[in-house]
Amino acid sequence: MFIPASYGLAVVLCIVTMFCWGSWANTQKLASRSWAFPLFYWDYVIGIVLLTLLFGFTLGSVGEEGRSFVEDLQQGSGSAFGSAFLGGVIFNLANLLIVAAIAVSGMAVAFPVGIGIALVLGVIVNYVANPLGDPLLLFLGVGLVTVAIIVDALIYKRLPGEGASSTTKGLSLAVAGGVLMGFFFRFVAAATATDFVNPAAGLLTPYSAVFVFSLGILASNFVWNTYFMYRPVEGAAVSYADYFKLGTPKLHFIGILGGLIWGTGMSLSLIASEKAGFAISYGLGQGATMVAAAWGVFIWKEFKTAPAGTNKLIGFMFGLFVLGLVLIVGARGV
Repeated sequence: MFIPASYGLAVVLCIVTMFCWGSWANTQKLASRSWAFPLFYWDYVIGIVLLTLLFGFTLGSVGEEGRSFVEDLQQGSGSAFGSAFLGGVIFNLANLLIVAAIAVSGMAVAFPVGIGIALVLGVIVNYVANPLGDPLLLFLGVGLVTVAIIVDALIYKRLPGEGASSTTKGLSLAVAGGVLMGFFFRFVAAATATDFVNPAAGLLTPYSAVFVFSLGILASNFVWNTYFMYRPVEGAAVSYADYFKLGTPKLHFIGILGGLIWGTGMSLSLIASEKAGFAISYGLGQGATMVAAAWGVFIWKEFKTAPAGTNKLIGFMFGLFVLGLVLIVGARGV
């Protein structure tokens, strides 16, 4: 299977992860013009599963190092399968809450708040379990990201025409999703071997772990997403019949594309974890917050009606994120 040969390459993969995780929600924004996000989300989940299978039978099955995708699945222990599967269940609820927050309040607030909280909790949880890297630099970086989250929330409150209930609703959904999102990666990491060349018996390689993780997403979608279909946070309720009646090939493609993009990021994050460590791999990937905020600000123009001085705060927020991510990367290089 493909294994990164150096920390530098692992960082590159984490940066690609950052752009994937920060960009997939653009597909949700596009699809939301025509149908409800729970319907979009079914195609998104299908895209994740397809991507993990594609990576498993390609990158996960080439070369002579490690175990091949099918061989690895055959030898995995029940506890490893259960842990990766549970990670998918937790992630799915967390992600649905954040997607709901996007629908209510836009990308520029949902991602910085939700994913920002996930970054802080995720780095702490994964570092405690697998302490790789300089803790001072790592947690200084996380601290700067935390300040950036607060700045973003303050910026959002400056927007005119936002009722208190709308603000509270969007932020509440993002916070709840962020807290859950901070824990899912640890369950997938616990199922993944830390030595990819000679993986421990019973544990999974990243290609197998992320596939089992995707099955957890798919299975739990019949519970979590069904709830959001019939009890929507915004707009009218939808049914399974609507998925087939309202969905066009273009809409289905947009949703699947979103899943392919996010799934690529998740796979590369796990692939990079051997050289980078789980805390840094997850933390750097969650720099997606900055990428998503940039989409919201510069492409979707979510702050175009904000009062004077907002652009300076936005620049300050991005600066904090960049400096925080630099420190997170440097924590493993010392």
